[in-house]
Amino acid sequence: MTNTNKSVELSIVIPAKNEAASIGEVVTRARRALPDAEILVVDDGSTDDTGALAAAAGATVIHHPESLGNGASVKSGARAARGEILAFMDGDGQHDARELPGLLAKLDEGYQMAIGARDSGSHANVGRMFANGIYNEIASRLTGRRILDLTSGFRVVRASLFKQFLYLLPNGFSYPTTITMAFLRSGYPVCFAPVKVAERNGKSHIRPVRDGVRFLVIIFKVATLYSPLKIFLPASGLFFVTGLSYYAYTYFSSGRFTNMSMLMFTAAVIIFLIGLISEQITALTYSKA
Repeated sequence: MTNTNKSVELSIVIPAKNEAASIGEVVTRARRALPDAEILVVDDGSTDDTGALAAAAGATVIHHPESLGNGASVKSGARAARGEILAFMDGDGQHDARELPGLLAKLDEGYQMAIGARDSGSHANVGRMFANGIYNEIASRLTGRRILDLTSGFRVVRASLFKQFLYLLPNGFSYPTTITMAFLRSGYPVCFAPVKVAERNGKSHIRPVRDGVRFLVIIFKVATLYSPLKIFLPASGLFFVTGLSYYAYTYFSSGRFTNMSMLMFTAAVIIFLIGLISEQITALTYSKA
């Protein structure tokens, strides 16, 4: 019987759903690369033998009776993990556990989270690479830092800090975005290290149409997690300038102030106030971090 009271330095959390084709090898490689690590596989309502194969390979398996989402699996794994450091990797064979020591070395340098940054050849397709590039650019402009891979699920982090933000993490696929922006907003040092990512085994659980719609939602979340006013203030200014320009036009053309100008000015004020309130809520959210 495993001694659950034994101190663990590193816990590797692997969320998996219907990954029978790869999960055994993923766990085996992780065990070989880091034999002293605790390996937790979160079986997210799989309908195949993912859980059984993970357990046979030596992992501790946490079962979800139904699929709750990638983010929910990450949260389940983080809650159950005993390690002082958490490592996250996918169960589809894309991530190589042999890359983890390089990321762990970054924590020894003083970083609180180290993220494996994919190169252009490591993305699933051109569309995914384009979307991730936009995410990275927006996040870089908001934070004033160069964000190399905002959506990477391959990372290591101090467990005590990660668990502070569990309540913020969504149950879906955007948990990497949320936790990265949360760490940056709280002033924790975060670094990106280049890693190679293999082609995934099996079918992706990301649906282009559904997740394409979520594209704008994630961008908005990136902004609101870090600094809402950086989005709301330009939008407010745009409405104000539009209203002012239209007022100038109607004043010189017909000598009157129109309802449309008033609508634009009102919208500018409302958007600014919403941004101001959002900024204060964001500040309160991270005040205890």
